[in-house]
Amino acid sequence: MNTEAATLYKLMVLYMLSKVNFPLSNNQISEFMLDKQYTTYFALQEVLSSLAEDGFIQVITYRNSTQYKLTTEGSEIIPYFSGKISSAIREEIDQYIKANKYDLQCEVGTTTDYYQTSSGDYVAHCQIKEGDSNLIELSVSVPLEDQADAICSKWKDASQDIYNYVIHKLL
Repeated sequence: MNTEAATLYKLMVLYMLSKVNFPLSNNQISEFMLDKQYTTYFALQEVLSSLAEDGFIQVITYRNSTQYKLTTEGSEIIPYFSGKISSAIREEIDQYIKANKYDLQCEVGTTTDYYQTSSGDYVAHCQIKEGDSNLIELSVSVPLEDQADAICSKWKDASQDIYNYVIHKLL
């Protein structure tokens, strides 16, 4: 990949991240870049890795999802270089974010992970976040790894019902 193209892709990713106040997942960024046929999957992964190494984006890993968040350094360079992205590309990014913002936020705001405790049990840690705030955070201890994995797998689909149930019961 030539340097000019890599620079454009980096700026596009930074611009995308600057348009939201929450992280974007690898899948979400890839979906935009690949659907519009800007680059290949492997070239994009190189760009994301380079941005992380340079300190312009923060990598957040949950279970089987990788998310990216703009760092202060990344935010600071956007005004200087966003002009290198054509107005047509900026408009496509803006439209993508506007059309998908709710879905994008819901997808990255619902996270799960599990880990083994020193006693040998497994704890499934589930969250719904909105921006930097936790709406609900639930940790469930179970004896088997398969159970923790199952809880994590079902959280995304069940989280809204669980949140509504807890709020209804407590208020």
